[in-house]
Amino acid sequence: MQKLITFAVPSYNSEKYLHKCIDSLLVGGEDVEIIIVNDGSKDATAEIADRYAETYPSIVRVIHKENGGHGSGVNFGLHAATGLYYKVVDSDDWADEEAMKRLIATIKTHVAQNKEPDIYFVNYVYEHVEDNTQYVNRDCARKMPIGKFFGWDDVKTFVANEGLMMHALIYKREKLLENWHDLPEKTFYVDELYAYQPLPSMKTMYYLDVDFYRYFIGRVDQSINIANLTKRYEQQNRVFKCIFAAHSYDDIMAQPKGLRKYMLHWVSITYLLTVCFMNYYDDEERRKNYAELWEFLEKTDKKLYNKLRYRSLGTLIHWMPWKMRGFFVRTGYAIIRKFMKVG
Repeated sequence: MQKLITFAVPSYNSEKYLHKCIDSLLVGGEDVEIIIVNDGSKDATAEIADRYAETYPSIVRVIHKENGGHGSGVNFGLHAATGLYYKVVDSDDWADEEAMKRLIATIKTHVAQNKEPDIYFVNYVYEHVEDNTQYVNRDCARKMPIGKFFGWDDVKTFVANEGLMMHALIYKREKLLENWHDLPEKTFYVDELYAYQPLPSMKTMYYLDVDFYRYFIGRVDQSINIANLTKRYEQQNRVFKCIFAAHSYDDIMAQPKGLRKYMLHWVSITYLLTVCFMNYYDDEERRKNYAELWEFLEKTDKKLYNKLRYRSLGTLIHWMPWKMRGFFVRTGYAIIRKFMKVG
């Protein structure tokens, strides 16, 4: 019998966290498939993963591969998956036990009714390592009908920094593959592309109001740490180019109203994030990369380029003198971090 969900767990040097992650997913029992993708780890990750596969042979599988980054792990997991739904869980995160049980029960009910949505949305929780506090993201609760099937025209407008993050998404695997292009390898921030590229294939949706995904945040080595974000701005730039090119302006405008508005919002938000960290400091290389980005955008899709250049959240930064941009970005990020502790 087909598993209800495949959980893909991209793992690199995860010996300190992998037990907590996998144990939380095993709550799903025989209804789930867990694929641990060992991404060329140099610690005991491979041995830990193999022990889980030996202990739970009907649930856990392991893929050992050369290091290719988080996107590579997501790609390998998807191509090996057999479950009805597909969910990515990072190896240092975990799932809430009661939320897992409710999710499994809900999917079973929908399968029995032959009413399987193309995507489930759930809440996610920032678990802050530095002070042991939590922040629950409930963007979906504010924008979507709760506990019922709906379409994009039932979704309220997302504003400011609101968005559908990878942690909130559980895709129906066959629908995910309809609009799938493998994520870039050796690149951070591919979750932004994962949470955008497949959306036109998601027609029927269901929001389950549970705090399912627990996102461990605050370690200095994390990709969203501010020092890493500013240092790796070129990788954010690479991901944004993929987002920009994934769907043309004309294709976006042909979508249902709710999806059209959301896709333009997400392109605008990821553009803002990209230019913020590109402009965080002022140096010759960053100025050169910024000019090259705009050249790429204009050549790729002039209509979408105009939307971003003249009618987006990043417009203000674009017209600022270079020496003001860094101050503006650093101040804004400090305010966001104070209230959300996101990096």
